Amino acid sequence: MKIKILFTLFVMCFVITNGIAQITGKVSDISNNEALEYATAALYNKQDASLVTGVITDLNGTFSIANVKAGSYYLEASFLGYTTKTISSVLVSKKGAKIDLGTIQLSLGNQLNEVVIQAERLAVVHKIDRQVFDTKKYQNSEGGSAVDVVKNLPSVTVDGQGGISVRGSQGFSVLINGKPTQGDASAILAQLPANALESVELITAPSAKYDPEGKGGILNIITKKGATNGTYAQVNVRGGFPSIEEYKTKEAAQRYGIDATLNKRTDKWNFSLGASYQRNDKTGRREGDMFIVNEAENKTTFLPSDGERSFDEISYNGRFNVDYTPNKRDSYSIGFFAGKHTKDRLADIVYYDNHAVSPIGSDSRLYTFKYYNHNLRIRKGDFALGSFDYEHKFNNESRLSTSFLYEYTFLGGPTENDNLGHPDNSIVYQQEYNTNDNPLYGTRVNIDYAFKPFSFGTIEAGYQYRNLDHTGEFVYQRDGVLVPEFSSDVSLNRTIHSGYGQLTGANENWDYAAGVRLESMDREYTESLKSEVLPSTYKYDFVKLFPSASLQYEINAKTKLKTAYSKRVERTTTFKMNSFAEREHSEVFEQGDNKLEPEFIDLVEVGITKKLKHGNSFFATAYYRHVENVINRVNVLAYQENGAVIDTIINRVYSNVGKSNSYGLEIGATIKPSKNWSNFIGANVYSYNINGALNFNHRDGVLRTYDINSKATIYSVNLNSTYNFWENASVQFSFNYLSDRNTAMGEDSRFYSPNLTFRKTFLDNKLTATLQWQNIDMGMLDTNEQRITTSRPGQFYTTTNYRYEVDMVSLNLSYTFNANKNKSKFIDSEFGKREF
Repeated sequence: MKIKILFTLFVMCFVITNGIAQITGKVSDISNNEALEYATAALYNKQDASLVTGVITDLNGTFSIANVKAGSYYLEASFLGYTTKTISSVLVSKKGAKIDLGTIQLSLGNQLNEVVIQAERLAVVHKIDRQVFDTKKYQNSEGGSAVDVVKNLPSVTVDGQGGISVRGSQGFSVLINGKPTQGDASAILAQLPANALESVELITAPSAKYDPEGKGGILNIITKKGATNGTYAQVNVRGGFPSIEEYKTKEAAQRYGIDATLNKRTDKWNFSLGASYQRNDKTGRREGDMFIVNEAENKTTFLPSDGERSFDEISYNGRFNVDYTPNKRDSYSIGFFAGKHTKDRLADIVYYDNHAVSPIGSDSRLYTFKYYNHNLRIRKGDFALGSFDYEHKFNNESRLSTSFLYEYTFLGGPTENDNLGHPDNSIVYQQEYNTNDNPLYGTRVNIDYAFKPFSFGTIEAGYQYRNLDHTGEFVYQRDGVLVPEFSSDVSLNRTIHSGYGQLTGANENWDYAAGVRLESMDREYTESLKSEVLPSTYKYDFVKLFPSASLQYEINAKTKLKTAYSKRVERTTTFKMNSFAEREHSEVFEQGDNKLEPEFIDLVEVGITKKLKHGNSFFATAYYRHVENVINRVNVLAYQENGAVIDTIINRVYSNVGKSNSYGLEIGATIKPSKNWSNFIGANVYSYNINGALNFNHRDGVLRTYDINSKATIYSVNLNSTYNFWENASVQFSFNYLSDRNTAMGEDSRFYSPNLTFRKTFLDNKLTATLQWQNIDMGMLDTNEQRITTSRPGQFYTTTNYRYEVDMVSLNLSYTFNANKNKSKFIDSEFGKREF
């Protein structure tokens, strides 16, 4: 018995004095000291050379191996194309030891062509503050734009109107290679070729380091980059086959494009040159019904309609960027971007049996009137911007970086709105024409500093200045004569000063980050009708703190728990502040709110990630989002100056309508039934409610209040299934589904799209051919179709069904002229695309 007791005490003492430890380090390129993300750090037992564990490096090239028992080990650091480096002696001798191996520098190997890749890169990598998605997994996006990539992400949806949402919110920010942009998210993503993307990072609860704009979080677009010196060139061409289904449109849809990238890199210089031309037309039809109740005159107006609704979209741009790294401490970067973007929306609608019924509820007609409405809305945007970046690394591993960006954008475009006879279109009842010129100037300056005064974390601090100067002149004519009540001048000037500080670090099984951002915003908005002598000015400013915190705990090598909090803001656009009505088309006035306040968001989330056997994995995140000053588009009755209802027109208003709450759960899983078959499925389900009221001054000067109370459960599913036939051929099926959604005064119906892609490479993988079948319908489904309904009992009811093109077939060809990987990186529009 005494022997057993002594043996037990001996074992306990051994465990206490020889417990677990943590090994950390960083992997970088020896030629330029650039961090190598996704490099492998593998720990081996020195006694029998058996693998103990392995991890991959993060965005900064750092790694951490926890729960290492006492013993003698060696570590191998490796990365594709580089020579593996071995740290021959890693001795763990006591409990709680923290062993820092410092920076492990790898050099390029000489036999890259002989490397055979045995492992497959994960479709999604989870980090403490983001999910990183590999764009190569989404073959259905090749030849398209970044929109075609992001719609595959678990929390991202694209609706029938092309609106992109993250967790049900269209308010989110876009970063390009970590640089902030201020443009409209959809416009930015639509101009980025999918072939140029390396990965997409979804940051749902961003830290204080990032600008707090975007209630849905941040999409960080990482463009392709490589690790070798030399010249890289790639050309991608795309052509669409003729439309299969007939939509009775005036012109057939055209879909084709070409983009090219040239990159030259040396030890000190990196030159990137790119150009792109894309045409992406979309045909379709619009079927609508509208009822307007006029109680004062005891009549109901009914407007059934049907006609073409198609889009012609053309974008072309040129990009140039040069990086200079004279030494390991300093780096400089200059970038230029210029482009044009045109989007024409044609809505040629026939309004049938426009009749009034009296009294309300009766079938007797007062009159019947048919007419044809030709509505062509042309939206143009010319973009030109330049940026300069500088970074210096100090001897103590602290880092100072600065960035400057200036942008000029010209937005505008006319709208033709002609009411003609039907079926005799030569009869002209009314011709309306409105145009606008919107020059925009944007400036951004950043200064950031990072240092590590403590062993438990790094402190980051910085300052940002942003200024937006946006003016607009709106001119409206009816039958060639200026209409002063629809013609106006507007101007928005917004200046933001912000500073932040945050701590990030790791300790054993814990990763953590906490910080706060202090922001001061001054906004001055001025507007006046052409008939007014003096303009009216509206000012709004605030000084607010935007705190954030995130925490992750590693239960074991395969399971992690995390939680996060972030406070954010969604700023207003000039378009949504213009309070003067614009005749958008025959049945709609559109106007904003000159006192519109930004939305303020609080987000809390809790999640788990789990790695399973054979490459399978699972993650789940529960979240809560609260929004103050919700901005929503709301339909109300249109009134004349004398207070009478306009029987055939609805007023579409952007305004603050109250508060909203979202309770949701997003899940995702990677499932590999066999070596050649892999599946990724993501789903998001959430309860969404809006409570508040719209207080609106109509044209007759009367303030009317509309109660807002809407609640629903919404869900979306994104499925991606890939089967590899051979090493160079695969087929992929994808399916995107969005359920019915509630709005402030109505509902948007479900929307879904199945797609099939076949891909094959030729000529030693230099040529890639991708055949795509998008929006599969075959005459049996309701693919690419969405109905939008709004109503207010006793006043109006509108429902419109949009049917866009299905069974679209296209062929994409991509050719790489040499084996060097792309190191190109470009800037993109920050200010103008937001207003496009």
